[in-house]
Amino acid sequence: MAMSGLNPYLNFEGTAEKAIAHYERALGAKAEMVMRFGDVQGMDTAPEHKNLVMHATLVIEGNKIMVSDGHPGSKVIVGDSVHVALHFSGDLEDMARKFAALAEGGEVAQPLVDTFWGAKFGIVVDPFGIRWMFNGELPKA
Repeated sequence: MAMSGLNPYLNFEGTAEKAIAHYERALGAKAEMVMRFGDVQGMDTAPEHKNLVMHATLVIEGNKIMVSDGHPGSKVIVGDSVHVALHFSGDLEDMARKFAALAEGGEVAQPLVDTFWGAKFGIVVDPFGIRWMFNGELPKA
């Protein structure tokens, strides 16, 4: 059987809903579906966990990212071993706007710069600790 897709799956600790809203605003993401723990029939969920996101799928320009608050009560360890890489071609001004918007409330780890491989490149750590790489192909001379 051939692989039919590959998506990052981002886990949060009670902030998935805020992250979804941030990605919708910053990246133009659209929530394709959002399932909350309280939506699952027969699942014994504590009242304070009913609105947590069990699973969500976001579509960003035809690409999918999945999001969850994880299992209620589980600890999420945010680290720097994984980055979500976004690739752009054409409109580098749009890339710069999305870079700035995603950085709001977070930090710019590497400002957007022209690189030796013919791209504009930068890294943002969003307000939720997720690292995003931006790589925009520069016009050929």
